Amino acid sequence: MTMKKKKLKKILIGIAVALVSVIVIFAIAVFAIWHNEIASIASIRMLVEAKEENKSAPVYIMDVKGNYYFDDFIEQGGVSSDAELIDFIVGNITKGLVPMNIKSKNIGCSSFTAQDEQGNRYFGRNYDFSTTTGIIVRTNPTDGRYASISSADLQFIGITDGAELDSISKKILCLAAPFIPLDGINEKGVACGIYMTYQGPEGDVAATNQQTDKPDITSTTMLRMILDYAASVDEAVALVEKYDLHDSADTSFHYMVADSTGKSAVLEWVAADDENDTDGTKRELKVYYNDDDAAVGTMEAADTFQYLTNFIITPDYYASDADKKGLDRYEAIENAINPDGVNTDGVVSEQACMDVLKLVGRRRWDTAHGKTDSNSITVWSALYNLTDKSATWVSNEEFDNPDAVFTFDFSGKKH
Repeated sequence: MTMKKKKLKKILIGIAVALVSVIVIFAIAVFAIWHNEIASIASIRMLVEAKEENKSAPVYIMDVKGNYYFDDFIEQGGVSSDAELIDFIVGNITKGLVPMNIKSKNIGCSSFTAQDEQGNRYFGRNYDFSTTTGIIVRTNPTDGRYASISSADLQFIGITDGAELDSISKKILCLAAPFIPLDGINEKGVACGIYMTYQGPEGDVAATNQQTDKPDITSTTMLRMILDYAASVDEAVALVEKYDLHDSADTSFHYMVADSTGKSAVLEWVAADDENDTDGTKRELKVYYNDDDAAVGTMEAADTFQYLTNFIITPDYYASDADKKGLDRYEAIENAINPDGVNTDGVVSEQACMDVLKLVGRRRWDTAHGKTDSNSITVWSALYNLTDKSATWVSNEEFDNPDAVFTFDFSGKKH
């Protein structure tokens, strides 16, 4: 081998070593910055495939690693809009790699609390919309925050039309899922859910948009705050009272929270009656506890369990019952749990709770009652056992299909 060839060989080897070193250093740097995110993305797997016959989209599960920056979110004073939430997520979580947006939508849901003869407390919830991709999000943060199991609709972050997570960009978007829970339970037995209320005149829904000197929180991040920091209903309400609420997706919501003692509460923000409740900045928090809601109505005063759909329960808010969206499901839930008027404590079996969710599942309900609207599909049904801290989760009303029914608990948590 000539001197020239030897020299060239040494140069090529040097270049190769340098390139490998750069790649290794880059890989180490990426892992150091994104190791939790990489592990979270790697955990994503499909639980249920899409089914054309019942217009269902796929369902996924993700185990979130690390603290997902929610402590930083709280420390900065939260956010006052979806745009600010996107900026926070893009800057801290997705690292600007994938653009995202938060979609506006009309959703219709049902919820209730109950107990069985053994003293187990339950929180049931149907999430009603149209064909959309759902994800179950399991978190286990540190620093005094609680592990949780929650449900999210990926259409909220731009994964639309019931799409599969068939690209790395879509999976990166899922890193935002801890910030968009729609219901869930934490390891302390606190469960919560969000429900659309359509506040304001028909066709002119106004979002709650409080403007005081308090820190700010949006709808789904408020649920995340409750799941991460509240060990009881009282703690949840105390947390919420510290913030100005800014409803997500340019619409309005109310909320239900319950704990393992049997205490529950409905949280609403109102300023006037329905026709005049058009200024979200003027709304104030109203809290209706299960043992102190006589003002809501005679039925509610008698029952120590609570139920909720898509109308404001604050007294005298509506001109007539015809304006109450979801009143039929609301009354059906109460009648199913307390059919004879004497089961005012809501004592039913776990199976009976599942049967209530099945009863008001929108495919069956709308068909039986000749209804058609944009949220005629129950995407998931969740029954949270607040006593043993577990969840039974049903995809797309397939209550009788064992491949579509899942149970989760906190047996693997570190705390």
